[in-house]
Amino acid sequence: MNMNDIFNVKPSQRQVAWQRLEFYGFIHFGINTMTGREWGTGHEDASLFDPKHLDPAKWVAVLKQAGMKAAILTCKHHDGFCLWPSRYTSHSVAQSPWRNGEGDLVREVSEACRREGLKFGVYLSPWDRTEQSYGEGKPYDDYYVNQLTELLTNYGEIACVWLDGANGEGPGGKRQVYDWERYYETIRRLQPPCVISVCGPDIRWVGNEAGHTRPEEWSVVPKALQDAEKTAEKSQQADDPSFARSLNSMEEDLGSREAIARYGGEWVWYPAEVNTSIRPGWFYHEAEDALVRGERELFDIYVNAVGGNATFLLNVPPNRDGVIAEPDCAALAGLGRRIAELNDTRLMRGAAYAASSTAHEAGPVQCLADGDPSRGWRPSDGDREPWVRASFADPVAFNAVVLQEQILQGQRVEAFELWAAGEDGVNAEAGDGEGTGHDWRLIGEGTVIGYKKIVQVPLTTARQVQVIFKRFRGYPTLATIRLSMINRE
Repeated sequence: MNMNDIFNVKPSQRQVAWQRLEFYGFIHFGINTMTGREWGTGHEDASLFDPKHLDPAKWVAVLKQAGMKAAILTCKHHDGFCLWPSRYTSHSVAQSPWRNGEGDLVREVSEACRREGLKFGVYLSPWDRTEQSYGEGKPYDDYYVNQLTELLTNYGEIACVWLDGANGEGPGGKRQVYDWERYYETIRRLQPPCVISVCGPDIRWVGNEAGHTRPEEWSVVPKALQDAEKTAEKSQQADDPSFARSLNSMEEDLGSREAIARYGGEWVWYPAEVNTSIRPGWFYHEAEDALVRGERELFDIYVNAVGGNATFLLNVPPNRDGVIAEPDCAALAGLGRRIAELNDTRLMRGAAYAASSTAHEAGPVQCLADGDPSRGWRPSDGDREPWVRASFADPVAFNAVVLQEQILQGQRVEAFELWAAGEDGVNAEAGDGEGTGHDWRLIGEGTVIGYKKIVQVPLTTARQVQVIFKRFRGYPTLATIRLSMINRE
């Protein structure tokens, strides 16, 4: 593909809808919670599963307060214990004392999400250490698809199926070769708007579980990455909590012009997801109560992930009683307050917008006032250094600038600068729009924008803020420019 083809690669509607959620939760809960393990061995005694104070409505309330817009439940982990009464195995909540064997945690969590306006997703481990057909090819795939079908037909809208490549040994050392295409066909047929994440074609794993993000995160990447996580080598291979805080030496540059020159194959829209846990492990362990990530650390990950053209999946594991522990609740409440402050739009009230030019077929630059990512501005053809400016009647104090491309037109911006003028109420002389007036000063710069870029800048007071696009593919677009004040305490 040449450069023109690459900058015209665009997302599907399901990818756009999922990325707009920005921040969502993972709930690791099951038989491992009761045994204190990260990876169960299979065939655990179902009578161990009996959480005394489980209330999914409280889980969802904690996630919503933190600013999350969806929740993904570990409906079945590698141990094979199902949190719903599956017809295809006896190793499930139906054999436990919880709810007198009449419980269905998938239903309870999905309904709690629906009541609170959160999207609901499922995790169904492809590796099952209890199921005897694992490693036998089609018989196991039939079993897996049957359980996948139960989850996709009995619980309303499923917004995400989150798949990993865990692929350990089964009975007699057998290892299953997963029929991924059959799994995908089942999901697409039963839940067409649903995204398939990580071992799937819609959302890409960022490459580590430590919360690390790339300086430049491209959504348009080599198609080969859609197969990269289908191998066990990229997934956790042992019951080792240190994996969650380690970094993978995955290629840092996936989409620059240099990467394009190195890779001659097909390119696809495949945005990144940053996933990590609030604790060292993914399941709850009492010994980790003092090791919960604090609100400031979580907020930094959020800013780097959501503000770095990725989504953020944060794991929050309830304890053996089915309760999210107090240290986790406190950190998440603080995180929610910081996110709300970041997303406050009051600083933009009364802003007026101008641009170097506007293409006839694009929305006027005033559409930036709507904050609607489905609308956007673009310059006219031939504008070699386009700019957009927001102006205010009174000086505005801020320390962050939030930018969004109109990604329905692809990801195009490669470099930009941020300029401010009118500091302390002094008007600028910037008639040329290039930041050359005597009162303009450079306050920040960056490379890619994508769905969202949060640029932290020195504390600035200004009447005007300007984005100058220095490098781009074809033409740049902008859906949002917003000033914000980040709490750095």
